[in-house]
Amino acid sequence: MLAEKKHITYEEFLNLDNSIEELLEYIDGVVYYQASPSRIHQVVAINIATEFNMFFKNSACKPYIAPFDIILKNEKETYPRKVIPDISVICDTTGLNDQNYVGVPNLIVEILSPSNEAHDLITKMNLYQNFGVKEYWIVNPKIRTISIYKLNENGLYEQFAVYKNEEVLEAATFAELKLGLKDIFEF
Repeated sequence: MLAEKKHITYEEFLNLDNSIEELLEYIDGVVYYQASPSRIHQVVAINIATEFNMFFKNSACKPYIAPFDIILKNEKETYPRKVIPDISVICDTTGLNDQNYVGVPNLIVEILSPSNEAHDLITKMNLYQNFGVKEYWIVNPKIRTISIYKLNENGLYEQFAVYKNEEVLEAATFAELKLGLKDIFEF
């Protein structure tokens, strides 16, 4: 039998979030505790973030690596959600401050771990789609793949590509962004 999820208001979540040290996400009234990432997870995140940092160096877009809070908010959703993506790329800096970003990133990368696989593949994918994140990467270090999803004209994710082994990844929304998987999965 599955435990029932307790729903709380956003205000209750903010009180909880400000009173404890753990990393928390808040999605549709449910609080999710974030486990500490594994060594391999961290190496892969650093490898991707390093490539992003070089690519976006002279750009209005900037990459941010966890733990950096993203408060998803747009005109069609009635209340915000808080997530902590492994990596996000933000081009509209209007909602950016020293603690978090309020708005919708252009690209989000989530690196799968055994403890978060369903959360990243289902809950977060649906959330990012609903908020209009243009591109979503799911990185699986275990099988060395990166799946890229791109928002279509109907606001739904379509699988853009799946890269594996030593292929060279080409991003969906940033045409010149290319990453060698050999370098990404060097751990």
